[in-house]
Amino acid sequence: MAAKAPTFAQRINKGLRRVPPWLIYVIGFAWMGWEFWRALSAIGPYAVEPINVLEREYGLRALQLLVAGLVVTPLMRWTRVSLIRFRRAIGLMAFYFVLAHFAVFVLLDLGGFFDPGYALAQVWTETIKRPYITVGMAALVLLIPLALTSNDWAMRRMRQGWKQMHRLVYVIVPLAGVHFLWLAKGFQIEPILYLVGTALLLALRVDWRGLMERKSPNKAA
Repeated sequence: MAAKAPTFAQRINKGLRRVPPWLIYVIGFAWMGWEFWRALSAIGPYAVEPINVLEREYGLRALQLLVAGLVVTPLMRWTRVSLIRFRRAIGLMAFYFVLAHFAVFVLLDLGGFFDPGYALAQVWTETIKRPYITVGMAALVLLIPLALTSNDWAMRRMRQGWKQMHRLVYVIVPLAGVHFLWLAKGFQIEPILYLVGTALLLALRVDWRGLMERKSPNKAA
């Protein structure tokens, strides 16, 4: 009997197994450095307000990576294409872009390089005064424990608690989306698309059938 031909998903997964997860870090940090160099050189979109453009660039890449992390499970469920082995690298790279986004805000936008005390005081003031910074800071704070525990040692030590903690990502990504929406000037479709996409991805993770079965009354024997 002839061997069964591999499916499209199996061929994709076979190719993905040859790709090392560390390549995501190489690409991510290379992109981060490239954009920083462009900002220093005032090239392209960085010709006007390079600090603000760089801050937005890093924040946008962080949001895209956070959303990409949410895509992994639905993609595997619906297409059998598995990106599980890349999910940790995607999440950590998102965190590094968030840190870069925050660093540009504090060190360059608020002048932390020249007056750290003033910049830190301004961070607190801006966080209280501006709602879009409030939700952005909330996302950053919630993301820190996830990044610190994104390793095999933490998974073994925390066991079930690790999974519960990392469900915070379902709060973090919407917060990041709202931060982006409020940051946009005027009506822009891009932030709305990210929020809608996030809502759809979160909805795909819900076991609707099991939820309905639990809510339905038990049938009489």
